Amino acid sequence: MRRKTFDALLSTGGLVIAAVLIVVGSLGLWAHSFVEHNVKTQLAQQKIDFPNKAGIAAQKNAEITKYVTPYAGQHVVNGKQAQVFADHYIKVHLNEAAGGKTYSEVSGAFITMDPKDPNYATVAQQRQTLFMGETLRGMLLNAYGFWKMGQIALITGIVSFIGAGLMLLLSALGFWHLRRVSPEAEVLPKLGAQTPAPVEP
Repeated sequence: MRRKTFDALLSTGGLVIAAVLIVVGSLGLWAHSFVEHNVKTQLAQQKIDFPNKAGIAAQKNAEITKYVTPYAGQHVVNGKQAQVFADHYIKVHLNEAAGGKTYSEVSGAFITMDPKDPNYATVAQQRQTLFMGETLRGMLLNAYGFWKMGQIALITGIVSFIGAGLMLLLSALGFWHLRRVSPEAEVLPKLGAQTPAPVEP
């Protein structure tokens, strides 16, 4: 194959790949923007706030102090904040409310209880608290998952644009080389021209 033909094919292929990567990058940035706006809007409507530093300290819980303090007094408006509020604030209180039992466990026990049982009202309150808390926690973790996908889309978009830039550069070098190479040049020289003919005995 002629070297000019080979260079032309590779350079054109590079342009096609660059175009595809630009489309992928644009879609990634659009997806990130959509997710970021959607998550922020939905969370802002819930009006969930982290307690201030004094409120955090008053709870005297090592996990809350460690993870929640950096967000003290902030509104929950992004996925990371939602994950921290769900896993290191709500979950801590839910564990305290029923000794680490889940809503399903408490609800199952409550259904079988006799209304005359002295613990009936306490278990009923635990059941309601867990139901509301786990519902809110699930909503926040869904927002976090959606937000995380947006972050991945952003990374994908950036990497795609970098790849497109690299392919455009390589294609430009290919076309530059195409103009300088001899029309007779081959990709691989003919082996026969390099290997001497066998000598007759």
